[in-house]
Order: sequence, then structure tokens, then C-alpha cells
Amino acid sequence: MAVPAVVLAEQALSRRHVRPAWATLAAWGYLQYRLCGRYRTARGGGGPGLSNPPVSLVTTGPHALSRNPMYLGHLIFLAALTVGTGSPLALAYTAWSLAWFDRRAAGDESRLAEHFGEEYLRYRERVARWAPRPMGL
Repeated sequence: MAVPAVVLAEQALSRRHVRPAWATLAAWGYLQYRLCGRYRTARGGGGPGLSNPPVSLVTTGPHALSRNPMYLGHLIFLAALTVGTGSPLALAYTAWSLAWFDRRAAGDESRLAEHFGEEYLRYRERVARWAPRPMGL
């Protein structure tokens, strides 16, 4: 997380203020990332990332709302950093990260479909990649 540290250091050195109202959203994103990772590992096994894939597919808790709640948490944190600081560097990094995470999620989904087969395909039909779907859609 070097870029957020650089952005915050740049804000401090230039004596620009971080809008504190966005700190709550940043904390939410960070905690979502950390807690969803623990949730998945505790229930599905495996390690962080897909280099050590889960033993079982996790479709409950936060994974019942988004197929990628950890990545989504990271993006929420970056969006809060961007809006809270108004930093062009944070904006560029957030935009790059959004594209990177979307590509990463697509690759993860291919590997999970191979690993879990029909079970994963049914899950993918039910749960959105990013934000929860409105009821009935």
C-alpha cells in the first residue's frame, strides 16, 4: 500500500487537508478487505489469492452479496482516499486499480470455474461480480 502512504505524505507536506468525513469509508473498505479474507480462508481453506486455491467454494456471508468482496473493499478504500484527498495521484491509481481488479477477477473466475465446475457456474449466475444486485434481478 505504498501509493496511499505517498498520497497522505504529499497531502501533509503540501499542507492540504484530508477531508475527515471520508475516513469512515476508507476504514470500511480496509476492514471489508481484511475481514472478508479471513472469512473466506476460515470457511474455504486455501491461502490468500488463488495461488493456493480454496478447498471449498464460499458462497455465504459477504460472498453471498459479491463474488469479490475483498477486491471491492480495496476499491472502496481507494475511492475514499481519492475523494478525501482530491489527489490526482490517488485518482490515477484508483482508475488503474479498478481496471486491474476487473481483469484479475475475470481470471480468478475462470480458474474457479475450472476448479469447482457447475457449483461455481451456478454461484456466478446468482451473485454479481461487484455490487449486490437489487432483489429480483
